[in-house]
Amino acid sequence: MSSSLQLETISFRMFFVFAHRRFLSPAFLAAFLTLCFVPLNFAQDETQEKDPVKLFNQGQDAHEKGNLAAALKFYEEAIKTYPEFPEAEYQRGSALQSLGREQEAEKAFRRALELRENWTLPMVSLGSLLVGANRFQEAEKLLSKAVELDESDSTAYAALAEIRLKTKSSPQVLKELLAKLQTLTSKTRAAASLWAARGALERALGDQTSAKTSIKNALLIEPANSSALTERIEIALAEGNFNNAFVDAGNLVKSLPNSVNAKILLARVYAARGNNAEALKILESLDAQSGDVSALRDLIAVKGTDDISVLEKQLQGDPKSVVILARLCNLARSSSPVKALDYCRRASAAEPNNLNHAIGFGAALVQAKQFEAAVSLFRKLLPIAPDDFAIRANLATALFELKRFAEAKTEYLWLIEKKPETAIAYYFLAIAHDNLGEYTQALENYRQFLRIADPKKNELEIGKVNLRLPSVQKLIKQTGERKGRK
Repeated sequence: MSSSLQLETISFRMFFVFAHRRFLSPAFLAAFLTLCFVPLNFAQDETQEKDPVKLFNQGQDAHEKGNLAAALKFYEEAIKTYPEFPEAEYQRGSALQSLGREQEAEKAFRRALELRENWTLPMVSLGSLLVGANRFQEAEKLLSKAVELDESDSTAYAALAEIRLKTKSSPQVLKELLAKLQTLTSKTRAAASLWAARGALERALGDQTSAKTSIKNALLIEPANSSALTERIEIALAEGNFNNAFVDAGNLVKSLPNSVNAKILLARVYAARGNNAEALKILESLDAQSGDVSALRDLIAVKGTDDISVLEKQLQGDPKSVVILARLCNLARSSSPVKALDYCRRASAAEPNNLNHAIGFGAALVQAKQFEAAVSLFRKLLPIAPDDFAIRANLATALFELKRFAEAKTEYLWLIEKKPETAIAYYFLAIAHDNLGEYTQALENYRQFLRIADPKKNELEIGKVNLRLPSVQKLIKQTGERKGRK
């Protein structure tokens, strides 16, 4: 290599270390370019007229404005003019990835690393891209090297967290990575991606409360952060907040229209809301060979089956199927609570951090009349998901059956506050007051139950209340009890 070309290469690399940060003033830019090109003796041809620096910066401008096609054209022209141009290769890869052209993006990132071996930006981008393609082994090597070179790289740690979660690493491994993220997020101006990764790890380790806080912090920093939105959707699905999940999933697909994972998540939300037709419509537009697509299609098929015997036969062929176990856990509770307990226990053991399985197990305990065990379980679940209606409803039932009316009353009051249209909650709340000698409150809730109860659905309870009301009114007169609040 001639001395002039060596100077050219060094100068360009020095320039673009600054240029991609976009901190240069026009005067400094002109002076720097003059210095770079003084020793060069290019032939008077078309190449001389094309300035790779200007082309690159035009690409940057178009990229920032969201004009990816134009940006890509400028980057490619810059590379054509100056082939050893790692910054342009990196930005070209970023544009290609945004356009959903992952294979071409991968080549661009690899070329950038070929030209600058220890540059963490393309290293992390390539690693993250490989994570999305489920090529975890190669991705982990790149990302681990990236954090060795830059221990504060938030994107690298976020991608490593995704690898740990997708490969189902042990709780100890997750805790070690979480400890590192806790340290990084304790610093000022922590990136949204770090908070989102921390929340994902906390959710996986069963700390739902901390996960919610971390996700909230991520979205305060970056309201459209896709990782944080994804985690918030997962939490909402696990807690049964399907409407919230639907809103977030819709926004996620709007912001990432080419993301297969975002579309699959939206399909999951549709399925959770009972709209299987819309869920399948989304899946039909995706690659049928994808493992995630076929798994969700199987899940929808299982959830659409109410025949326990059919599901049990399917379970014989796949005894570890969490999808089938969870469905049987739900379906068998009334007809065979003991069987349901086994199905729920196995589903929960397979996915210990899935709150729905734990709630299903607790509901099966209630159906099996194991009320003490149910109360113990739901008391443990309540701090994790204090606003979960199913937890509160089952806990209220178990306490009521144990004749722990004062505690049951608290839960029924919560249920009524959240869903005042729930007629049966007023019925049991009234009975709790009645048994505690709080006759005025009992009378008020009996009457409210009668006002909103369904004559057919609640026919039995309506009859019992009508029989009880005269006695309650008589007791109020006898005790001289004053009217109180619910």
